[in-house]
Amino acid sequence: MKAICVLKGSGPVTGTVHFEQTEDGPVTVKGSITGLDPGKHGFHVHAFGDNTNGCISAGPHYNPFSKNHGGPEAEERHVGDLGNVEADENGVASFEIKDKMLHLSGQTSIIGRTLVIHEKEDDLGKGGDDESLRTGNAGGRLACGVIGICKE
Repeated sequence: MKAICVLKGSGPVTGTVHFEQTEDGPVTVKGSITGLDPGKHGFHVHAFGDNTNGCISAGPHYNPFSKNHGGPEAEERHVGDLGNVEADENGVASFEIKDKMLHLSGQTSIIGRTLVIHEKEDDLGKGGDDESLRTGNAGGRLACGVIGICKE
């Protein structure tokens, strides 16, 4: 199964992200985002596929199991916690992530939810404060898009 997300925001940040899952294997998340400040940026699947009021309408990180925020390899994390992507000196983040908690079908599918790129680095839940355990202190939402099924 394949899915796609086109990221857009109110500023220069744009991107396209592809998702692919074979059977019950991990989901491969591959894409490129441009217009970023150089450095790391939090990257998450948010709960709602609603962008009516910009990226803020997407709600919190997708967290169907009511866990604390964490990094992609952490035992305790939200399903939507994808860690960080890193932009080069030209503001381009090209990446390929394999994630075992994402699913493109079933009860915890991310289809119809929103993918968000944030302004700051995600501290992966290690920031020592309550906000770190909710959002990773990743800051504002630069761009977002609804994850949709992709034709083969």
